[in-house]
Amino acid sequence: MSRHLEEIARLDPLDDHQRIVHLMTCYEFPFDITRALEMALFRTFAVPSVSALLASTGELFERPQKRYDDTDLLVSFLMEDGYDSEAGKRALRRMNSIHHRFDISNDDYLYVLSTFIYEPIRWIERYGWRPLHPNERLAMFHCWRAIGSRMAIRDIPEDYDDFERWSRAFEREHFRLDDNTRRIGEAGRDLFLSWAPAPLRGIGAQAIYAMLDAPLLDAFGFEHPSAGMRALVDHTLRARARVLRYLPRRRRPRIRTKQAHRSYPGGYDLSDLGPPRDGA
Repeated sequence: MSRHLEEIARLDPLDDHQRIVHLMTCYEFPFDITRALEMALFRTFAVPSVSALLASTGELFERPQKRYDDTDLLVSFLMEDGYDSEAGKRALRRMNSIHHRFDISNDDYLYVLSTFIYEPIRWIERYGWRPLHPNERLAMFHCWRAIGSRMAIRDIPEDYDDFERWSRAFEREHFRLDDNTRRIGEAGRDLFLSWAPAPLRGIGAQAIYAMLDAPLLDAFGFEHPSAGMRALVDHTLRARARVLRYLPRRRRPRIRTKQAHRSYPGGYDLSDLGPPRDGA
């Protein structure tokens, strides 16, 4: 058992959830949580009301990398530093100032919030180098529930399983293909592909499709990957996890807010994050 897992096991998932999420994000599962949150955001694009709003802003078409980097940085401040830290409070204020300019339904807020809880958990349970401790699942739930309350999101379920059931029911009711889900889904896919060398983008698209479930593929109008491609992606990620089990545990934290981001090669200020026409 790693020293970080030993600490996690001693902590209370309600009272100490910010510390547990910090350890998960910065030490235990930095790669996995980043990839899972990318998949979480991708899931939200399949909701027509969400994709319509994103299409109306034009951000994912005109400045997709900035849109990604801004979201990555704001979320990373909350998970790395904690929402009660000075940096976390500033990130929350910035996030609220951006979102409050738009007419977003409470259910859409709730759904996005749920993906930030359950997608990292599902990813780690499948591809993590070790199983999650029960404290980690509950800490992720309590952390994002507290963030949601600070974003004035109403009616957040108080029970872990109840919120997950609500989220799955929301997907069954709302995921569907329309012009905006198709366009936003393609924009998100093309952003991910832009990070790969051009000769690999064809197979890269198939790898992305292999990580998406059937309802999500259908909501974007994406082709379904072959069983062989699904197996290849699944086996590759599981092989990575097996290798990591035998490597030394991370001693220094991975802090994304201090790493270079493509949109900000010279650094950034929190006021830089968000749509440029927002003057908050």
